[in-house]
Amino acid sequence: MADDFLERLASLPSVQHAVASPDGDRVALYYDVTGRNELHVLEIGTGQIRQVSDGEVPRNARWHIKWSVDGDAVYFHDDEGGNEQNDIYRIGVRGEAEGEVEQLTALDGQTALQDVADDGETLLLGSNRDGQMNLFSFDLPSGEATKLTDYDRAAGGGGFSPDVDQIAYTTNESDDYNNQDVYVADADGSDPRNLHIGEDGAEAGFADWGPEGNRLLVSDNTENFSRCGVYDLETDEVEWFGDLTAEESPVAFTPAGDRFLALRTRDAAVVPLLYDIETGEGRELDVPEGVAAFSGAGSPMLEGDRVLVSHTTPDSRPDLLAHDLESGETETLLAADYGDLDPDRFVDADYFTFESHDGLEIGALLYDSGERPSPLVVNPHGGPRAADYRAFGMYTQFLLSRGYSVLQVNYRGSTGRGREFVERLYDDWGGAEQEDIAEAVRQVTAEDWVDEDRAVVFGGSYGGYSAYWQMVQSPELYAAGIAWIGVTDLEDMFENTMPHFRTELLEKYLGTPEENPQLYRERSPVTHVENLAGPLLMVHGVNDRRVPVSQARIFRDALEEAGYEEGETPAASPEGGEAAGDYEYVELGEEGHASSDIDQKIRMLRTLDDFLQRRLPEATTTPEA
Repeated sequence: MADDFLERLASLPSVQHAVASPDGDRVALYYDVTGRNELHVLEIGTGQIRQVSDGEVPRNARWHIKWSVDGDAVYFHDDEGGNEQNDIYRIGVRGEAEGEVEQLTALDGQTALQDVADDGETLLLGSNRDGQMNLFSFDLPSGEATKLTDYDRAAGGGGFSPDVDQIAYTTNESDDYNNQDVYVADADGSDPRNLHIGEDGAEAGFADWGPEGNRLLVSDNTENFSRCGVYDLETDEVEWFGDLTAEESPVAFTPAGDRFLALRTRDAAVVPLLYDIETGEGRELDVPEGVAAFSGAGSPMLEGDRVLVSHTTPDSRPDLLAHDLESGETETLLAADYGDLDPDRFVDADYFTFESHDGLEIGALLYDSGERPSPLVVNPHGGPRAADYRAFGMYTQFLLSRGYSVLQVNYRGSTGRGREFVERLYDDWGGAEQEDIAEAVRQVTAEDWVDEDRAVVFGGSYGGYSAYWQMVQSPELYAAGIAWIGVTDLEDMFENTMPHFRTELLEKYLGTPEENPQLYRERSPVTHVENLAGPLLMVHGVNDRRVPVSQARIFRDALEEAGYEEGETPAASPEGGEAAGDYEYVELGEEGHASSDIDQKIRMLRTLDDFLQRRLPEATTTPEA
């Protein structure tokens, strides 16, 4: 029954990257209702949804999709075995060409589709073909790619103007690594102009071109909280919106250009906004508290002044909605599928704040499984520039079904709390933010209903780094740990990750190994491998190019050299005896930096579940059907 629930949960159909068609009458989306990720098209008028692809799109739906200008095709990314060395493809979605797939690009490295020009003949790409991530134009009739920018730092976030004679994008030429500026250049990349939005050291961003091509929708965090602005290219003036009491991120202009859509973040919830440019007034759209997003890589506008919105809460899976901007009414276009599982079985989160070791207020989410006393899984998020929000999490709900309560900590460096909070992690990777996590564990396990002897840390990506770090720096807090696609050796990561991750992540947070060799050594979990005191499961995809599999192999080899033994604890012998190993190691073939594929999700859940059942058998419960 337990395995049955695992498969049923992981197999619930998921919608990814829903995007409105140019006319707003259809929605293209990834949907795995067949058991495999496929491209589908939803007709807004009839509510009918049809499958367009048949195995030609990637199983892992990590990357977004975009419509062609004429609405006859959709562009998508594909790679090999999840290695993120993407190329761009086109698939027909109506007429005689429906289902026909054509590979468009064949550039070395990673290619990311930034924009589809209104001329219907030009794509804007980000590519690290030549090393660093820069912008390229791609001519659809000839199939030729032309490099537009050549910066030492990554360039991206780009878009063509409506008449396709200019591009806007972001990069950084400042000596301050924390800086990001918005540029406007001719469509061939010539005459780039830094708009100098905000102060040096702050981050400005580009979101959208106005319909007349004379304004940009931008963001800036000079005043700590990110805010939305409309930049007039004729006067070089910016009109700012909002009261700087919460993080706000611009999304897109409405078609008439008199309003724009944005998102507001507060207390781990995300609220959709509509701003009136003339009056400066903004209003929150009426959706339940949780996490809302304007769906689509581009304009989310539908027919009839409606907008495409996805919405989720901690205990409800994402629904796809159409919200009428005038009436405020909301229609469900595609409801979340729960199969034969009772939606009421899922657990809501309690958001709380606590004072960390140095007096800083930290936010966190706590899910109570109902077990007494309750074992605890501490689940640090990735990024590190990310956050845990009031959204449905498959891994979270699975762990709750097994009797574990789950703690998620938005440590310093997380998003949603402003620039100052983010910058507290600069030059301190593996420092105070890890103590935030440890302090949260101490405070939660001090509660009578939590069993402090059965706490486990589990995280992926930067959360995997945190799992390694917690296990070697605060081993007294944890009965076991699971590190998934995590960083263990910062210098090796610097040498072997993709160039834009090297500059925009490692150099931004730590400098280079040459500049800060001691920091790179001290903040690498492998340096402290001898502190490991509890069983550790290491899981890594062999095709990961963000965090290469060498990271897990280095830590495994260091454990061997330190005298630790690899091996599983048999299920029939929970005490382990002579058969018990100090660590377990799993490499996942045909997988990169995690996956949304159902079979791969099931594989990862089984790996996690098997480890916990053997290492902490008394913490495992069998869920009801």
